Amino acid sequence: MSVWALGLNHTTAPLDLRGRFAFALDQMAPTLHSLRSSFAGGRHPQVEAAIISTCNRTEIYCASEHIALDHTFGWLAQSGGVAPALLRSHAYTLHDDEAARHAFRVASGLDSMVLGEAQILGQMKDAVRAAETAGALGSTLNQLFQRSFAVAKEVRTATEIGAHSISMAAAAVRLAGQLFEDLRKTRVLFVGAGEMIDLAATHFAAKEPKAIAIANRTLERGEKLASRFGGEAMRLADLPARLAEFDIVISCTASTLPIIGLGAVERALKARKHRPMFMVDLAVPRDIEPEVKALEDIYLYTVDDLAQVVQQGQANRQAAVAQAEVIIDAGVQSFMHWLGQRGTVPLIQQLNAQADEWRAAEMARARKLLAKGESIDAVLEAMSRGLTQKMMHGAMAELHAGDAASREQTAQTLSRLFLRKER
Repeated sequence: MSVWALGLNHTTAPLDLRGRFAFALDQMAPTLHSLRSSFAGGRHPQVEAAIISTCNRTEIYCASEHIALDHTFGWLAQSGGVAPALLRSHAYTLHDDEAARHAFRVASGLDSMVLGEAQILGQMKDAVRAAETAGALGSTLNQLFQRSFAVAKEVRTATEIGAHSISMAAAAVRLAGQLFEDLRKTRVLFVGAGEMIDLAATHFAAKEPKAIAIANRTLERGEKLASRFGGEAMRLADLPARLAEFDIVISCTASTLPIIGLGAVERALKARKHRPMFMVDLAVPRDIEPEVKALEDIYLYTVDDLAQVVQQGQANRQAAVAQAEVIIDAGVQSFMHWLGQRGTVPLIQQLNAQADEWRAAEMARARKLLAKGESIDAVLEAMSRGLTQKMMHGAMAELHAGDAASREQTAQTLSRLFLRKER
């Protein structure tokens, strides 16, 4: 069995390219079905698959008897509507131990823009649950991910990898504080109601802004989040008309197209008499049209723009990284040992089936002898002798076959298998 991974992330691909490969969690079942169906009919009819898709990365993990990276590349390129050559120039491929090591590092927060951040672990667990629900997760990938979660837990318990890490939400607050002298005088609008917006709202609410509003496509969900921060909820459709009311706009939705356009922001600036607006687009693909950044009095940041802020303090955690890598290496070795053993499973199943067939035959023979009135001792003797002969027949035949060298090798193997001293 082989495992392989194909992906692109914030270090290998620009934001707009990553946006072409963003897969919504609620659409993961048909997406995985499309991927696995594309293998049907070839050398890889049974392929396990899982897809991790976040604002910073899209990664496909697969397991099958044979590695099929080229096929996986082709499927992903077609899904994103880009040329395979372009995808290859921004993607990375890994297989077996390197794929396992990468999964363990991702789960542990070592491959994140924010070193040691914990959000990715939850996102990975969501992706694995989605793959399991879709029937795309087999025993191999299930082992890979369960072990990655265990390694991540050990890394966070045994090291200080997450100590003093700066989240994307905290970075946004820090940047907003550089533009506005007193955040308590600002009005903040959050667009969306997902996990990232929840986290951002929590950080901004701690600064006690003048007003908080949540704009969401589903008003009920927006109201639920807004009530936690003493804010108001509005429909997404009302956003263009009310945009001018807010000094700070943080957006992160699952929309495949921008929901805040250049025209809407221009009108908002005019209504604000060109008072500055701080905007953060945490979505992949973008929620805010990139042309907005060129407007005067607009301070627009994307997830990639926040990289420099969140990287601060990385050097202080390098000792923790070294400790984490040791834990990960041990996890990789353990997984590869398990994966290697999986290769003998078919043989073990065949041996068990053969032994069970012999046992059933001797049991049937014993019952017939008992029915004829044979003594129990005689029947047990015959049954044990019959089983022994069946088990030893193949070994004895091999021992007498072939040339001298092969017989010697067979003799050594049989001695090791049958003449071991009990400990």
